[in-house]
Amino acid sequence: MSNVGIVIVSHSPLVAEGAADMVRQMVGDDVPLAWCGGNPDGGLGTSVEAIIAAIDRAWSENGVAILVDLGGAETNSEMAVEMLDPARAGKVVVCNAPVVEGAVMAATEASGGASLAEVQATAEELSPA
Repeated sequence: MSNVGIVIVSHSPLVAEGAADMVRQMVGDDVPLAWCGGNPDGGLGTSVEAIIAAIDRAWSENGVAILVDLGGAETNSEMAVEMLDPARAGKVVVCNAPVVEGAVMAATEASGGASLAEVQATAEELSPA
């Protein structure tokens, strides 16, 4: 059985890569992990296409949790989920959680075989109400 996958989406490719590096160093390779950041022109921003590709790279039949840094990343992540096949879209959630801490905690939970709902809840416990 594969663990829930984690996708990190940031406006900065360096922030996304750094957060993914922290996850790998703290959790290891037991969790499918992908990241994306920046716009197609190499500047700050996010890309729906890149988010879809990251979902594909981190895909797990048990689901994928997406962690985002800012509102635009959240909006584009939600658009990416809407563009997926409905059967896959139902297995992807965008977490309302801080991107770095949320990604590390979500991956830690996922590495223990937790469900998508449990992974999301763990990440979102970190978000101020």
